[in-house]
Amino acid sequence: MTSFPNWRRTLTAALLPLLAACSSLPPSPSSTAPLATQSAERRLAENIELGGRLSVRYQGPQKEEAVHGSFTWMQTPSQTRITLLSPLGQTIALIDVSPQGASLTQAGQPARHAPDVDALTAQTLGWPLPVSGLREWLQGIAQTASGQRFVATPQQSEVVTTDGWQIRYANWQPDDTPPPQARPKRIDLVRNTQQAGDVSIRIAIDSWQEH
Repeated sequence: MTSFPNWRRTLTAALLPLLAACSSLPPSPSSTAPLATQSAERRLAENIELGGRLSVRYQGPQKEEAVHGSFTWMQTPSQTRITLLSPLGQTIALIDVSPQGASLTQAGQPARHAPDVDALTAQTLGWPLPVSGLREWLQGIAQTASGQRFVATPQQSEVVTTDGWQIRYANWQPDDTPPPQARPKRIDLVRNTQQAGDVSIRIAIDSWQEH
């Protein structure tokens, strides 16, 4: 298994405030009954750009590891592009997914390619980033363990997916794009993996743009 780049060790101390920020996000004023109705009518946006913060905890080869930073996410019906950034704004990894497969490029290293993006991220980063699922999860939509469509609301905010991720939608924010609906503000993901033990991922969405 390829270990995560050395940047995680040198920057972890600087990143602790980011984890605290993610942990202390205030309750969203959107967590109200009207937004629950709006969420139930949620549609899946096909062309979006997101920006936010990311905190990851997982079991490394010898001890628990923590990775924090920010990210950008660009999604169309046929392509996904994710940029992982350090707290200082440096590009750590660039992930591209298309019908032809997935590629992951880290700073100063040649691109890696694989048919499956989730396997590629786990092998290269040392922890799983479920890109394929996040295409819908970031918008509050998932498939349950039994294969049913799940639409999250402030009142129905937790689900276990078909591939074993436990998702909790911890905060919400309003979206005035017709039809009006609530959008996830903070998403917590947890899963036990053979490769990285107990993995927890916390995502805070700070910007959202639909095209």
